[in-house]
Amino acid sequence: MDPRSEVLLRQADLFSGNLLLAGLPADDLLGQLPEATGWSWHAGDHQRLQARFAERCTLGVEPPAAAFEAAVLFLPKSRELTDYLLNALAARLAGGLLYLVGEKRAGVERAARQLAPFGEARKLDSARHCQLWQVRVENTPPAPDLQTLAQRFQLERPDGPLQIVSLPGVFSHGRLDRGTELLLDQLCDLPTGRLLDFGCGAGIIGASLKKRYPDSEVVLLDVDAFAVESSRMTLAANDLKAEVIAGDGIDAAPDNCSAIISNPPFHQGVHTHYEASETLLQRAASHLRPSGELRLVANAFLKYPPLIEAHLGPCETLVNADGFRIYRAKRG
Repeated sequence: MDPRSEVLLRQADLFSGNLLLAGLPADDLLGQLPEATGWSWHAGDHQRLQARFAERCTLGVEPPAAAFEAAVLFLPKSRELTDYLLNALAARLAGGLLYLVGEKRAGVERAARQLAPFGEARKLDSARHCQLWQVRVENTPPAPDLQTLAQRFQLERPDGPLQIVSLPGVFSHGRLDRGTELLLDQLCDLPTGRLLDFGCGAGIIGASLKKRYPDSEVVLLDVDAFAVESSRMTLAANDLKAEVIAGDGIDAAPDNCSAIISNPPFHQGVHTHYEASETLLQRAASHLRPSGELRLVANAFLKYPPLIEAHLGPCETLVNADGFRIYRAKRG
């Protein structure tokens, strides 16, 4: 059981009735709170919860339409995303109770200050290196508009300007990170066919691929619903058409790709988490057609070449700059 869930269950008498658990972990909390429902923006957690608690959890960037009497927000990593989620929940809870639970090292005590606009917040519990806070929503905010909260910026590329739209919580929100910038300069001479942007974030790589290779089928994949929505907004802002998938890792990708291009994730919440990236390297070959390519950017300290060569083929370093490396490998 996730320690945050354990803290909630220490106060289980508070959480009977029609309760929404927002950003909940994929543990047995829904089993312990049988009247609660879940809202997730992580496709993997949603898939695991659906397998155990069918029809009791929704995936998306907005709270489910069904009414709820109280809500618990499991603190996400991003302060901006926390602000959006708290306002989205408080907008539906006039006079109701809103809870915030999170790890101390994730900054839950600091995040609890974001409850102040809604009413007087109080700490209910501190255990398992976590804290639980409560506020009664006396000042109901308007429902936040994601279109208004989105940050927009323009990239000047050889194929023409590209409009990028990113939402709170999405990797490198509102800016181009250096790793992606280096990878964008290594998109030439890709084989024709289906191109996959794995871990698409705001859709920078996927949109760039579609603009450079308009006749190719481009697929964008991310585990995070906010990234998926950002990618869709980026594609729409550039009048580009591509498929965007919410899925948990490379297993959710289509087969027979001519190339997989990625700035793969290695953080999950406040934790360093390499599983998705390592699984990509181990299983990329099964999603590539013969002679299909993998191109990715990674921090130079990560020992990816041995994994790539063990599961795909000879690994070539295209770029080594600013603490990043661009790798290329072909399926034999």
